[in-house]
Amino acid sequence: MTQDRTGAPTEVVAESDRFTISVDGQQVGLADFYDRDGVRVFPHTEVDSSYQGRGLATILVREALTATRAAGLRVVPQCWMVAEFIEKNPEFADMTGERS
Repeated sequence: MTQDRTGAPTEVVAESDRFTISVDGQQVGLADFYDRDGVRVFPHTEVDSSYQGRGLATILVREALTATRAAGLRVVPQCWMVAEFIEKNPEFADMTGERS
C-alpha cells in the first residue's frame, strides 16, 4: 500500500483484465489490459475526475508496469496515459513493442 499526494492510503489490485486503484477502500481508477503472445496491451486507463491531481494515475500505471515486467511481458501502450508515463519514465521504455 502506498499514499497519494494528499497522504491518503492507496491500493492497486491486479485483476484478470485490469488493474484497479482504490483510495481509502473506494475504487477510483482502472487500467484495462489484455494479454496476447507475450505482450500486454493497455487500451484504456482512467481515474475518477474528482480524484485527479493526486498522482493516482502515476501510482496505478507504475504498479501495472512493474507487475507486467515481473510477469515477463512486453507492453503495447495504446492508452495515452500509459504511453506518456513510459515516455516520462525511461526505465520502462525497454518493455514497449512486440517481441521479435
